[in-house]
Amino acid sequence: DKSAEVMNQIKGREWGLLLMDEVHVVPAKMFRRVIGSVKAHCRLGLTATLVREDDLISDLNFLIGPKLYEANWMDLTTQGYLANVQCVEVWTPMTAPFMREYLMADNARLKQLLYVMNPAKLRATEFLMRFHEERGDKIIVFSDLVYSLKLYAAMLKRPMIYGETSERERQAILGTFRTSDALRTICISKVGDTSIDLPEANVIIQVSSHFGSRRQEAQRLGRILRPKSYTQTDGSNRSSFNAFFYTLVSTDTQEMFYSTKRQQYLIDQGYTFKIVTTLSEKADLEALQNDYAYKNAEDDRQLLRIVLTSDIEKDQRAEDTAIRKSNPDGAKLADLGVKRTAGSTLDQLSGGSGARYSSGPRKIHPMFAKRRKARM
Repeated sequence: DKSAEVMNQIKGREWGLLLMDEVHVVPAKMFRRVIGSVKAHCRLGLTATLVREDDLISDLNFLIGPKLYEANWMDLTTQGYLANVQCVEVWTPMTAPFMREYLMADNARLKQLLYVMNPAKLRATEFLMRFHEERGDKIIVFSDLVYSLKLYAAMLKRPMIYGETSERERQAILGTFRTSDALRTICISKVGDTSIDLPEANVIIQVSSHFGSRRQEAQRLGRILRPKSYTQTDGSNRSSFNAFFYTLVSTDTQEMFYSTKRQQYLIDQGYTFKIVTTLSEKADLEALQNDYAYKNAEDDRQLLRIVLTSDIEKDQRAEDTAIRKSNPDGAKLADLGVKRTAGSTLDQLSGGSGARYSSGPRKIHPMFAKRRKARM
């Protein structure tokens, strides 16, 4: 086997330098094997997002070594190495029918779909897309939920890329987006967090995300951080913004808590988030005056019927499988330090449905177990 032969060659010699990009994934179970199997005199890791949602980021101190240097994002922006991004959190109120179903729902995934598919959020997304397309900007609409991604893409009449998109179709969409003014907006699932390079993009509209992941927030911002030229609308004023990062949040839902948590890493880097509460009203007015996909109460009720009869899990399982193949660390709940449970209602968690908690021996990482065995 060719791959086994290559691995044996790598393991069979001592290397001078082991250089690891995206080093924040090294503490994951799959990637730790590299540290133990590749012999190197010096190890050096690089990353733009030194953050994880579990407690494993500190393991880099003994897996790689201490942090040697960290650049200040604001200094890089001032010096012109990064785009000058305006971060905006847009509050969109839940419509009454959607809020009623949200409060009654006992399924976490359905609750998430309801606040993601909030009609006010859809109208705000279309409003922002039209505004920035008229400016000549290039826009990425991000949605973690594949089911909602498909609905947003159909509503906006723009192409989408997700886990099951073929490589040929993906390259065709990206090529047109990069080189043609005919396509200024594309819709992308979480496969675009790290694996897609689009230096032309200067606007992100985030309609759903992976709960409170700070790393994902920084990675998505990174899609538009490439240095940009200042457009005709901005002139040559280098203090003006030449990139925009919008996060659309449904008010009075759990999404507001997740949004605050996600922003923490970027705030630590010096970014500030502007809160906009009136855009939804402008979008509603524009929807009535123009040909928006969802513009009145009847459209909202029809959308609610679609949401309540949807099969969200089917699309999400296919998406997670596709991401797991390309990035074993990216789609696992182990990255968050949690495990799936059969349910999350009080009767299930308290044992009312027959489920029960059990204790077991403390697990020792194989690397430490081997060292302990060698000392005995």
